Amino acid sequence: MTISFIGHGYVGLVTAAVFADLGNTVWVVGRTKEKIERLKKGDPLIYEPGLEELLKRNLAAGRLKFTLDYKEAVVASEVVFIAVGTPSKENGEADLSQVFAAAEEIGKSLVGYKVVVTKSTVPPGTGKKVAAIIERVHPAGSSFAIASAPEFLREGTGLSDTLHPDRVVIGTNSDRARDILVELHKPIDGKKVLCNVETAELIKYASNSMLATKISFANAISFLAEKVGADVERVLEGVGLDNRIGRSFLYPGVGYGGSCFPKDVKALIAIAHEYKYDFTLLRAVHDINMEARENFVKKIVSHFGSLKGKRIAILGLAFKPDTDDMREAPSLDIISSLMDKGAEIVAFDPIAMKKAQDKLPKGVEFATDPYDAAKGADAVAIITEWNEFRQIDLVRLAKGMKHLVLFDGRNIYEPTKVRELGFMYYGVGRM
Repeated sequence: MTISFIGHGYVGLVTAAVFADLGNTVWVVGRTKEKIERLKKGDPLIYEPGLEELLKRNLAAGRLKFTLDYKEAVVASEVVFIAVGTPSKENGEADLSQVFAAAEEIGKSLVGYKVVVTKSTVPPGTGKKVAAIIERVHPAGSSFAIASAPEFLREGTGLSDTLHPDRVVIGTNSDRARDILVELHKPIDGKKVLCNVETAELIKYASNSMLATKISFANAISFLAEKVGADVERVLEGVGLDNRIGRSFLYPGVGYGGSCFPKDVKALIAIAHEYKYDFTLLRAVHDINMEARENFVKKIVSHFGSLKGKRIAILGLAFKPDTDDMREAPSLDIISSLMDKGAEIVAFDPIAMKKAQDKLPKGVEFATDPYDAAKGADAVAIITEWNEFRQIDLVRLAKGMKHLVLFDGRNIYEPTKVRELGFMYYGVGRM
């Protein structure tokens, strides 16, 4: 099958590369000549394990094509996916301007029958608006059907998540479109959930908001654990062994970040508000997430009293491991707050430092590895749970530090073992 993706961000590029590897001819449409030229040479523009290899393999095979021309891609395709950004507006609503702009260009380029699929995360009702735009501009003699097929990719495991998802959601009111999309997704593992467009659109928001709720619940329990003298890791282990609950995403820390959870939680609150429903649960989820970052900073302040002149080594900048994505990363708020209180910051991240430099305040120093970061540091703070941080030689780390203080924002270390090495250890909800 020949298909196309409008947008080459994380979702568009990863999904396009996987579908090309499955034997389809896949066009990817972008807006920037420089980026399209880099993609044609096999530069993925983003970091995702395995993506560059997949990109180059399918470029060489002629199955993956990049263009600035909508018509070139749309005319050749049976299915056109919209995979552009839907960032948050100031009021939390999803900004759909890129979706609507793509819909108009797709509409103008239609020849014959096409299935137009929104893969971007969009509020319920967006499919109808996309249909109205295309209906207004498409040439005589062409026809189309609208569908929604939301993505459920996790950065760092995007390729396997595309090939082996828990489910594939296909929302459309057209039998013909449904048959085409089911056929396209046959090689993809996962239960097929068939529904109307609005249901598919809401599934994505509901899924991400549920996961964010689990994280915030874990953090709320960690706040209480510290007050009552409980170990939150053992508490959540006990809770997670209940098959009705499970341990997935039930981990405390410095809060969630990234391109999905913060944006989608705020958007679902805004959607509910539009329909006169006060989604108090999700407002609390958002507030607790921000509180987790604030509490982590408070621990550092509480230990030192004053941060003026204190050198803090920050390990981990990306919002999660195995990505260079800095969007809504907790490290941004934490570092800014620490610097506002007079701290000197030296930071290290295995992948994200280049992108972080443009987002962090001036004055942040960057180290070459964790040991370099810890030299002369009054404390080390773990913000992102990279696997390599779990393997740090703490004895070696300690030799370079001014004071042996470790703030573990992801609970990656066992407190007793760290304290036995002479460190003062502060975890999240741990004794």
